[in-house]
Amino acid sequence: MAKTALVVGASGIVGSATAARLVEEGWTVHGLARRPVAQADVTPVVADLQDAAQTRAALQNLAPDAVYITTWLRQDSEAENIRVNAAMVRNLLDGLPAPTGPRHVALVTGLKHYLGPFEAYGQGVLPQTPFREEQGRLDVENFYYAQEDEVFAAAARDGFTWSVHRPHTVIGLAVGNAMNMGTTLAVYASLCRATGRPFVFPGSAAQWSGLTDMTDAGQLARHLLWATETPAAHDQAFNVVNGDVFRWQWMWGRIAEWFGVEPVPFDGTVRPLAEQMAGDAPLWRELATRADLAEPELARLVSPWHTDADLGRPIEVVTDMSKSRRLGFTAYQPTDDAFHALFARLRADRLIP
Repeated sequence: MAKTALVVGASGIVGSATAARLVEEGWTVHGLARRPVAQADVTPVVADLQDAAQTRAALQNLAPDAVYITTWLRQDSEAENIRVNAAMVRNLLDGLPAPTGPRHVALVTGLKHYLGPFEAYGQGVLPQTPFREEQGRLDVENFYYAQEDEVFAAAARDGFTWSVHRPHTVIGLAVGNAMNMGTTLAVYASLCRATGRPFVFPGSAAQWSGLTDMTDAGQLARHLLWATETPAAHDQAFNVVNGDVFRWQWMWGRIAEWFGVEPVPFDGTVRPLAEQMAGDAPLWRELATRADLAEPELARLVSPWHTDADLGRPIEVVTDMSKSRRLGFTAYQPTDDAFHALFARLRADRLIP
């Protein structure tokens, strides 16, 4: 009998990749979102996780073998992030009927576990890199910690197993996503090519010259399923990245080559995309009309604030995956291939020219 999964945030970068992977592996998949999008062989579940009663009603007839929590809502402060996102996880796990058999709940967070929230990003005393899972929580408020605590409390009450997955910046396809570096860079490069503007690296010297890594959405989906099906991975937290490392001074050239633009070497000045792209909405609308693109609204495609936060960090960020490797997860995804595959999908879906 096919196992049943509930993917929470199924319309996002991680959720859509996870749902697709589960379908491919023969699972029966339900995808929860406030505004579901059509996905092959995924049954939509409409719910706003901020509404406990609505969530309970939407989930009353579901008995998933696995639950994948891949969503969050950005708020104006970390205190609000904690209040809203902890409540969403709590409403979800309270709203599901109690399991009558084995159930696994996987929570996707990220490297802000080690770096701190956006309002204190990369500040203060940080753990040594590469980041390892045994490094404890920072002494700062962080909505990731609050989400984890909700999962731990519900697991103790209901008896399910859990896993926590900490990707670096995720490369994947989703429109209207709040954290979408791959599509943001693709749109930026497309605008540079169309206008003849220089393809200028927007970040810091540390990111230009230092080592870093990233996480392809497909790699993360494989890791989520692996942890579900591997008893030794239950009740554990894991980092998950592609398995390679690179410097942006190399990757910037690889991205530029794909789009046919000239990469501009970093000259010591940080030039955030939020400033570079501030007036580009009318230009993108014009380009979209001319090229018959599917999404003329720039704000639906790009998240410059998030790309600037990642590429502007003043520290080198690399992630250790030894814990997963020792338990048998050996999947690997070259990051430049992940970018190129995303760009090809964006073009095939008429999201970039």
